[in-house]
Amino acid sequence: MGELGKAMGLLISGTLVYYHCAYRNATLLSLFSDVFIVLLCSLAILGLLFRQLNVSVPVDPLEWQISQDTASSIVARLANTVGAAEGVLRVAATGHDKRLFVKVVICLYFLSALGRLISGVTVAYAGLCLFCLSMLCQTSQSLGNCVLKRGNGEILEQGAHSDT
Repeated sequence: MGELGKAMGLLISGTLVYYHCAYRNATLLSLFSDVFIVLLCSLAILGLLFRQLNVSVPVDPLEWQISQDTASSIVARLANTVGAAEGVLRVAATGHDKRLFVKVVICLYFLSALGRLISGVTVAYAGLCLFCLSMLCQTSQSLGNCVLKRGNGEILEQGAHSDT
């Protein structure tokens, strides 16, 4: 159920970002500033309400921290991703691997043509929808396999009981 929740949360968040950027013709900077304003006002109102009601807050947000290992892991993944992309583009640009060069040129040409036809926000939203759909399909397949295994197990158990 965790994967289903992630996919739905991602889809809802992506839909809100798409609406903000595509239909309101606003920038991502505007979206982030709107989100931070709403969060800041919500936290201020909750803080005032908790103070009025004499409710103690168990966790102080000023003490929230991520561990050094988590920060290092995030930076390492980002560096590996950028390094891998840079390596692929370098090999393609030097022409050592002709097939890779042709693949990169075809992909870039396709993305360029797609960018002329559809706005970048729409392409990003379509990619997000496809990603969420693939997550939902993987979740439903794993749920389907569990149901089939349980169903087969029950049938086998019933057969074993009837044989004795």
